[in-house]
Amino acid sequence: ARWSDDSLYPPVTGLIVKVGSRLVFIDVANVESINQHVVILSSARLDLRDFKRRHGEVRLAKDVLDHQLVDVDGVQVIRAADLYLATLLGRVRLVGADVSLNTILRRLLPARLRKKVTPEQVVDWAWIQPFGDELDSSGVRLRTTHEGLKRLRPGELADLLEDLGRPARQELLASLEAEAAADALEEMDPEELGALLREAEPEQAANLLANMEPDEAVDALRDLGDIEREEIYTHMNEETVEQLSELLEYPQDSAGGFMNSLLVTFPAEATVGEVKRTLSGLSDHKSDIDAVTVVGTDGKFVGDVPLFDLVVSPEMAVLGDFTLEDGAIVVRADAQLDEVAQQLIESRRSSIVVVNADDKPVGRILADDIVDALIPERGKFHFPRLLK
Repeated sequence: ARWSDDSLYPPVTGLIVKVGSRLVFIDVANVESINQHVVILSSARLDLRDFKRRHGEVRLAKDVLDHQLVDVDGVQVIRAADLYLATLLGRVRLVGADVSLNTILRRLLPARLRKKVTPEQVVDWAWIQPFGDELDSSGVRLRTTHEGLKRLRPGELADLLEDLGRPARQELLASLEAEAAADALEEMDPEELGALLREAEPEQAANLLANMEPDEAVDALRDLGDIEREEIYTHMNEETVEQLSELLEYPQDSAGGFMNSLLVTFPAEATVGEVKRTLSGLSDHKSDIDAVTVVGTDGKFVGDVPLFDLVVSPEMAVLGDFTLEDGAIVVRADAQLDEVAQQLIESRRSSIVVVNADDKPVGRILADDIVDALIPERGKFHFPRLLK
């Protein structure tokens, strides 16, 4: 069959048959009819030249059966046990794949018992996304634009990355925009993410980590060896390396080790209007920002202003006019988890600012950061996708 971006159902181009010791090609134009048991040709004449695969063609039995595919509707990695052909729009086309266990078991039976089909779980080929640029053991590519993948959530993409084999998941990563790839990596199990980074080229690994949130990137770097980290650092700019190295110095079980390094800070003389304009450019991080931090001229922590207070205040109001002492509850970067949790509970805030030994803010801990820290393996739980 021939793959193409503009066809949901690939057309069959011909048959590969064995004549003596040779494999030869029969163009589909010379096929009178085709069904499960027999193919009738319109002519007995055959071109006996050895078969050579043409550009865009995929051998269905060799390159698709038993290879990894992605069902973008059910969001799962599947393997095709049977393939279904049908005449559609005037051509014989690949229209579905049976992925049921019974079909796999049937194919293990003697040849005389394999004839009865068992279409127990057939997936519409329009929903299937194969992988693999070269037609090798990793699978096959159907639509190079990967349109079906773009509507999946980060957690769903993370599940696929964890289930796919090495070549296929590298292709999946390459097909995603940098931001979408980073979001998916942040949802992966740490061990799986570490394995993915190890199998990637250092330059690719550096690019992926640079697009992740710094605290999430640091979690991934902790699972790598010193030599592996240093090799990745050589492909990053100095500012990023310095930021990640500083975060790595905090013990993993300390406030600095599980804080979110995204921190929006302003001097006390900044107006509410200035703050709002800055926040409008940070919409991609809205789930990580519930307040803005106020600092003095020396960079030390002065107070914290919740977003609600900013929303209900006039544009020309100055941050220094707020009752900053109400938000002045902070924790040191070396504070332990139980201390952080206790401070957050007592303050009845949704987040708490982390300061270093010089009382300068270095990060923020949200409630979900504490939940993540309480999970020993730090694996992400992905809510099931709702059925339509």
